Amino acid sequence: MELGIIGLGKMGGNMAERLRRGGHTVVGYDHSKDISDVASLEDLVKALSAPRAVWVMVPAGKPTQETIDKLGELLEPGDIVIDGGNSHYVDDLKHGEELAAKNIGFVDCGVSGGVWGLQNGYALMVGGDEANVQHVMPIFETLKPEGDFGFVHSGKIGAGHFVKMVHNGIEYAMMQAFGEGYELIEASDVVTNVPETFRSWQEGTVIRSWLLDLMNRALANDPELDEIRGYANDSGEGRWTVQAAVDHAVPLPAITASLYARFSSRQDDSPAMKVVAALRNQFGGHAVESASKGAGAPSTDVAPPQT
Repeated sequence: MELGIIGLGKMGGNMAERLRRGGHTVVGYDHSKDISDVASLEDLVKALSAPRAVWVMVPAGKPTQETIDKLGELLEPGDIVIDGGNSHYVDDLKHGEELAAKNIGFVDCGVSGGVWGLQNGYALMVGGDEANVQHVMPIFETLKPEGDFGFVHSGKIGAGHFVKMVHNGIEYAMMQAFGEGYELIEASDVVTNVPETFRSWQEGTVIRSWLLDLMNRALANDPELDEIRGYANDSGEGRWTVQAAVDHAVPLPAITASLYARFSSRQDDSPAMKVVAALRNQFGGHAVESASKGAGAPSTDVAPPQT
């Protein structure tokens, strides 16, 4: 089917490529003219046949709001907007109402997969009306991994980004646990081969996982993690998860502690946070700070993804 994609960064560009390989017609728009198929949002809408489907893949907050406002002016009744960025689920409720007033459908889609999604497929967590979700299901089927897993219609508008928010909160806690375990083993005077210890856990243990695989990849490249500082940003979802926990009176001690640990990483260079920084770089291409640079702006060797 036809799909317009707004935002062709690290995630959006790879998603457009995966869809094209899957036989779909994709019209992409980006502020960078070098990678954009059309010159404007108006041209993107004109290039698509009604009923149109447009995927928004821009940073959460003001950029997403401005894009959806503009699409609300350009699209027609029966068209569908999919927000695949890292929007706050509260914003989805607002966007859905604004577009519904113009008879334009809205679907929110939390996306996980990072820089590996083009090859392996993306995990998709979707919220919205059943009819709208089914209309764009061919897109989801192509983006998701092959097989029975990797897609869920979680519920009504906002559900997709809500569960993606919680997913990322869990991710925070898992990375923090690996980092703390690494720091403790490294501190021991009886363990002499730390990287090989973690590599041995890739099979036969209950903590084997893709994150562990990525940690071993990072350690293979830099066994002592000397090349990066133990500095890790948070991209918003962890804070939203903790806030949602407060709103629902649900205790989240591990996730909350992992968020606070990232705050601490900006003050002290710790081995645990080096692991977190290395893992974020491995799975999502997030920027890391070079140990040689010291405090200051993150390294621009790897541009941060949009989601």
